[in-house]
Amino acid sequence: MSTDRLFVAIGGLSGFLAVAAGAFGAHALRNRLAPDLLAVFETGARYQMYHALALIAVAWLIGRGSSPAAVWAGWLFVIGTCVFSGSLYALALSGQRWLGAITPLGGVAFLAGWACVAWSAFSRP
Repeated sequence: MSTDRLFVAIGGLSGFLAVAAGAFGAHALRNRLAPDLLAVFETGARYQMYHALALIAVAWLIGRGSSPAAVWAGWLFVIGTCVFSGSLYALALSGQRWLGAITPLGGVAFLAGWACVAWSAFSRP
């Protein structure tokens, strides 16, 4: 499978999971989590959706013959989603506040991914 198709598939699956997580948070967790933990969970779902859409946009860039930086961006968005959103989901569901120390690593991956998107625009053949 080509990288662009792989990123569309991962983006679609991630978007699906983000909608499911958002619905789960809004309906199943509303009365079970403290408001601050529910907000943490919702932040994870929101950023997962942003980066699912970004991953599909990266696939489009790759399909147009973008630079290798676009591929890096895609993988950084995948890693960022797993670490950032994953740690927020785990923190909210477990109440283990130490998981919040992992979240910024996912944020750094997101930032690096966006920098790679910008770089791919400047380095396009």
